[in-house]
Amino acid sequence: MSSVIEFEYSSPNIYISEEWSEAAEYIAFGSPTSRPPVALICGAKNCGKSTFSRHLLNVFLRRYKKVIYLDSDVGQPEFTPPGFLSLTVVFKLDLSTPCLKTPERCLYFGDISSKRDPTAYLSYANTLYDYYRNEYHSFNKTEDLDKIELPLIVNTPGWVKGIGYEILVDMLKYIAPTHVVKINISAESKNLPAGAFWLEEEDCGTTNLIEIRSARQDAFNRSILVQRDAGLMRDLRIMAYFRQCFPRDCNITTIKELAHALASHPPYQVPTSSIKIRHLHCQVPSDQIFYSLNATIVGLAICSENSENLSWCVGLGIVRGIDTVKGLLYVITPVPHGTLEKVGLLLQGFIQIPSCLLQVKGCLSPYMSANILPTS
Repeated sequence: MSSVIEFEYSSPNIYISEEWSEAAEYIAFGSPTSRPPVALICGAKNCGKSTFSRHLLNVFLRRYKKVIYLDSDVGQPEFTPPGFLSLTVVFKLDLSTPCLKTPERCLYFGDISSKRDPTAYLSYANTLYDYYRNEYHSFNKTEDLDKIELPLIVNTPGWVKGIGYEILVDMLKYIAPTHVVKINISAESKNLPAGAFWLEEEDCGTTNLIEIRSARQDAFNRSILVQRDAGLMRDLRIMAYFRQCFPRDCNITTIKELAHALASHPPYQVPTSSIKIRHLHCQVPSDQIFYSLNATIVGLAICSENSENLSWCVGLGIVRGIDTVKGLLYVITPVPHGTLEKVGLLLQGFIQIPSCLLQVKGCLSPYMSANILPTS
């Protein structure tokens, strides 16, 4: 981690089994309904949900110009830094390289698991699905044809036991997808129950259930799982996100170079009087609110008139420093200035600055830069 790092990690040896290919082709081209498919992918950790989702995206793009992707995996999201539930419009996708994309809508949950607040998490997922239904799945000839009748892929977390299972069942009942892809591994005890487990016995439902095996098997037909360091992958994704503060041709290839670049990057000055602050999943004494933000990652949200708890987020920022005398926060973010001007709410959760950045001497400590960019 101290040498050259890849901000956009790749997976050059992706294997798509015949079973996976047939499943994706059926969902995209063999659907018995004329409406675009809504496919939800589920299964235990490391069974290949993200890989299958990317493959299905590519197959969909052979039929549709755009595909909508609802990512509810806050720990290992596909297109955003960790901590987000998001809805992304995808035009083109490379199967081998997960990449950061700007979602059309996203909500900042501020944690890598739904455990701390399952109710809020489920509300966020349902809100994003409602947005999809309103914008892309309601047929109206008077509307913009580019924004209606598009397929949806829902990627879900690998926590499928206990409360995680209950959350998945609630999501399935609310979304009522046309297709559910359940990926099984050889360790039966880790798999979801057989059949349409989310439906009541008397409810036959209209969902096509597709059960497939993890793509890679050994000689004994056991699943071969690619065990990734989840924490490392999250740190890489966060660093890739803040690497966007700088031009692509800027020579930043190591953690040390990124840390020094961020430390010297002119932050925006944000008047504390112009914003609200909300701490997610915890309570902070009122006289410590601003101090608690120092040297932390925050979600940048637009205040909602209807519900402050469901405010659309536009990205992340690092609070570089706080001047309580002047009433200013100093924030580093790749969010464009025009979008940043709309932000009226900072959300602090449990997504932290990668420790490898903080360990570089003198970098991202709570001090001010001489160069300041006002937000207004």
